[in-house]
Amino acid sequence: MQGFVFSDPLALAAACLAVVLVGLSKGGLGGAMALLGVPVMALTIPPVQAAGILLPILIVMDWVSLWSWRGTFDRRVLKMMLPAAMVGIAVGWATAAWTSDAMVRLIVGVIALVFVARWAQGAIKARRSPATPRPHNAAAAGVWGSLAGYTSFVAHAGGPPYQVYTLPLRQDPRLYTGTSVVFFAVVNMVKLIPYAALGQLDVANLTASAMLMPLAALATLAGAALVRRMRPEVFYPLMYTMVTLVGCKLTWDGLQAL
Repeated sequence: MQGFVFSDPLALAAACLAVVLVGLSKGGLGGAMALLGVPVMALTIPPVQAAGILLPILIVMDWVSLWSWRGTFDRRVLKMMLPAAMVGIAVGWATAAWTSDAMVRLIVGVIALVFVARWAQGAIKARRSPATPRPHNAAAAGVWGSLAGYTSFVAHAGGPPYQVYTLPLRQDPRLYTGTSVVFFAVVNMVKLIPYAALGQLDVANLTASAMLMPLAALATLAGAALVRRMRPEVFYPLMYTMVTLVGCKLTWDGLQAL
């Protein structure tokens, strides 16, 4: 694909918003905003192209996060989930030719809505009774790790499947964050190979990535600063509302186009 990707002002605005949301998330404001990256950009350009533009930006953010959380990770989680994630990436690569833009929009929309539903369910359970840590389960880690790899490949939306397995472990927040940083840094680096093979790292997309990179860096720094100031009880309901609206929009668009 040649030419300027964001010749439409609306597409440029959506891309900037998507990068800011992902950057704030990488800075520490949580996975809900990261989930909005591809869906928001996909409102104006094909979702596969949106994912291709965001991948180099995500990798640069990963490097910053790896340095920030160096030495803090759960080896057992990574040993069980990363090999499965590689399988999920391979499945996504193998089926890319048969996955239409409409199907990707539908997948991303459903992922967003399931993510919100699980968050709501967890909030209700937390009010009823305190959660107890769940022990490791290799089979469950394999299933959710592979789904995380697949959804990460399709739309950089591997967070929800990853969280389905890891959140019930009730890890220390620092250990949870550091482990997720390593997991997705490895996943994103591996995704460079299939994305390049599929032509999503062409000159036009890489130029768009480079153009958005300074904004991504500023957003990441802003996220790290805001996380020390913003009240979670205000922020998270707002973000999950946004995820719900975008998820409904993309699910509807995907169903209409199928």
